[in-house]
Amino acid sequence: MATSAVARETILSLRRKIARIEGTLAERFDAPPAPDVAAVPAAADGVILRQAGLAAKSRLSAGLRTGAARLDAALGGGLPEAALTEIHGPDARDAGAAAGFALALAGLARKCHAGAPILWIGTGEAFREGGFPYAPGLLAFCGLAPGDLLVSDVQKPADALWVAEEAARLSGLCAVFLEIRGNPHRLDLTATRRLHRRAQIAGHPVFLLRQSAAPEPTAAPLRLVVSAAPATPRATVAGPLAGSVGHPAFSVGIDKSRFALAGQFIVEWNPHDLSFQERGSENPDSMVPLSQRGADPAPAAGSVLAFRSGERQAAARLQPSREQHPVHRRPRRAG
Repeated sequence: MATSAVARETILSLRRKIARIEGTLAERFDAPPAPDVAAVPAAADGVILRQAGLAAKSRLSAGLRTGAARLDAALGGGLPEAALTEIHGPDARDAGAAAGFALALAGLARKCHAGAPILWIGTGEAFREGGFPYAPGLLAFCGLAPGDLLVSDVQKPADALWVAEEAARLSGLCAVFLEIRGNPHRLDLTATRRLHRRAQIAGHPVFLLRQSAAPEPTAAPLRLVVSAAPATPRATVAGPLAGSVGHPAFSVGIDKSRFALAGQFIVEWNPHDLSFQERGSENPDSMVPLSQRGADPAPAAGSVLAFRSGERQAAARLQPSREQHPVHRRPRRAG
């Protein structure tokens, strides 16, 4: 026992050192390879459950790749394929951007799992604020035909949560999206734990899209904060087309994750390639956003101009003389 404990501690120490050198998290090395569940005898029920849990954890470490290299690298390979993922729109004005980002993920999931439909569940309040999925635009935006997206419109958050829990266990679905506004009391840690566990068993992702919600403890391994970003002009052969609007852009922040690094990214959705592309930044090596409580960064240095001697003399003549400022000759006031 003592020997195995020492060996386990040595392995953990090596994992921490490797993670520190690579600039990643040590938890990424904890996911074991998925074993063969079918090879386990059917009589050993407890063993089968344990093996299934390891397989689900391995699927969590695998990822649904977005196409943005640095974002996928920060997420450890992409979004988890068999888990609950939160997508937050911080303010009411971000509801459309968060929904657009979620629809793009739906297109990615549909491309990876062709043939299975996607279920989108939302309350009437969320649809009134963020809008209803527009079927004719889905095909052009994320490659979803009208029959690929099933929409469930309910009035109460409790009913939406019940539909999501029942749908999360269905293996015939490609992905499940639950759109909720605010922080309903029924959407607590226990409810999200059920959603996460059923997503692991079914083997498909479940996305919790939250409008104007404050962050709270949930069982989701990953939470993304999404807002709109300014679009760039459309790129042409002759260069950027002035006055045009390019691909939709999103500001994506990794707010909480068990297997990912914190960071802020600006990505653009390419509806033709059905993938995200990261917008180039001035400092591509920086993955962690600046501290909100720290000082502002120093402004860039301006251009240094050399004046001729005659211009300096002319500028000096324009300055007021000491005779024009008698206050300089007065004694200073004490106190």
